[in-house]
Amino acid sequence: MIARLFAPVRPYLAALTTVLVLAGCSSAPTKSGGGYYLDDGPGANPPADIAEIPDAVPRAEPINRATTRPYTVLGRSYRPYTKHEAYRVRGLASWYGKRYHGNQTANGEIYDMYAMTAAHTLLPLPSYARVTNLSNGRTVIVRVNDRGPFHDERVIDLSYAAAYRLGFVDEGSTMVEVEAIIAGDIAKPGAPVVAITEPPPRAGPLTSGESGIFLQLGAFSERDNAQVFVRKMRSDVVWLGDFIHVYQSANLYKVHAGPYQDRIAAERDAARVYRELGLAPIILNR
Repeated sequence: MIARLFAPVRPYLAALTTVLVLAGCSSAPTKSGGGYYLDDGPGANPPADIAEIPDAVPRAEPINRATTRPYTVLGRSYRPYTKHEAYRVRGLASWYGKRYHGNQTANGEIYDMYAMTAAHTLLPLPSYARVTNLSNGRTVIVRVNDRGPFHDERVIDLSYAAAYRLGFVDEGSTMVEVEAIIAGDIAKPGAPVVAITEPPPRAGPLTSGESGIFLQLGAFSERDNAQVFVRKMRSDVVWLGDFIHVYQSANLYKVHAGPYQDRIAAERDAARVYRELGLAPIILNR
């Protein structure tokens, strides 16, 4: 199956005639060994640690007002959001790689196929979104800084790194759920999954000294509150059971689940916790 019928058109801010020319040049793609087409695909010397590239970290950023104007591509009109709004939709995700690596995005930045970014037709630029691969439960957080994909069936165009993390670079496209991350919600308990690295654990009666990949379910300044939360979590998500413990770091008591053998297993449990409780754990290495 040819993964994409039209290459994403960039930059958005270019003249419409340029948009049409570029789209026309890519209307007859040929598949080459995977989901990519024409001269797109992974770079010749990709980083060895693509799987470890961390999620984008959401933060409040001003919207680029030049990218909020209505526009038309390939006969279809788009009216981008002018403010951060709730958005959750399921559909096909595709990805773009070396063909656009180093080119300017619609937001005026330089596209880096090894950064956790994405293109969207409507979401504000820049903004952040949680993307979940519905076939395997993997989740990433991306920074939306480009426009596209201009295809009726597709809802988001991901960087090569994001597609790699989601596990569909060879297929070229996959069904996903895209959820906008509202700036005001970034610091709330249900904040998005973010990959971080913890300092070495400090010894203490509540500390699990094991290292590896963990889910952080909560953080408290008081030990008693952390223990109450552990009991509640063990009741609410029985399948995690004794996997949940308290980890003391600096002046905080953090409720962790783990360790996991790999990130995929941690992402699967994180997605399940989110589905069942509406709580989005942090995936971390410690």
